Amino acid sequence: MTAYKIIQSSRVDGYGVVQTLENLGSLPLGTNVNIQSSTRGLDGNSQVVWSLVDYELLRVDDDGTLVFDYDEPRPNQLIFPNAGADLDYGTDSGQVVWEPQATWITSANVEEWLGISAATSNDTAFIATCVAASNVYCYRVRHEAGYGDDTDVVPDASVKLGATMMAATLYRERGSVDSFSSFDQMGATVPFGTMARIKQLLGIGRPQIG
Repeated sequence: MTAYKIIQSSRVDGYGVVQTLENLGSLPLGTNVNIQSSTRGLDGNSQVVWSLVDYELLRVDDDGTLVFDYDEPRPNQLIFPNAGADLDYGTDSGQVVWEPQATWITSANVEEWLGISAATSNDTAFIATCVAASNVYCYRVRHEAGYGDDTDVVPDASVKLGATMMAATLYRERGSVDSFSSFDQMGATVPFGTMARIKQLLGIGRPQIG
């Protein structure tokens, strides 16, 4: 979860506008965010990031085009559809919360890679926990590296394998002191799924924004 502190806000022609203390450049357009504790009535979950243009929003034309005053900068500005009466630009508080929920891999992918089936209900639950953690981690690190991924569609087979290996590694670490537990049904194994290999598969060796 990433939270951004709101310092100013307005509403123009059915669009909420919040200005934050932190840079919002990492938010993908079209993603959902939650606006929380706004003192000016802009609260709402699953608000769609519509624009990150850093200038004052003047109006919205009949065709839906956002019109800006490029002589009035508004750094760290987020614009999103938000019904209600217009609000003049003014001081606000609260926060913008972004919680990306990728669904790139499943427990079945991890069990297939490990070559085993979960032995107990606790194993099943923990695999699911590792899958959720890997999905969040892999989406986040690729996003930080400059990729504009869809949370619902895995980018390619390489990324899918990297996310699967990440989840499997987390699962194998349970109850270990050296990060690699062994199991009777697997026999003695050599540590696998190094972070270097996982990062290579995820394509995060270097940022993608030149």
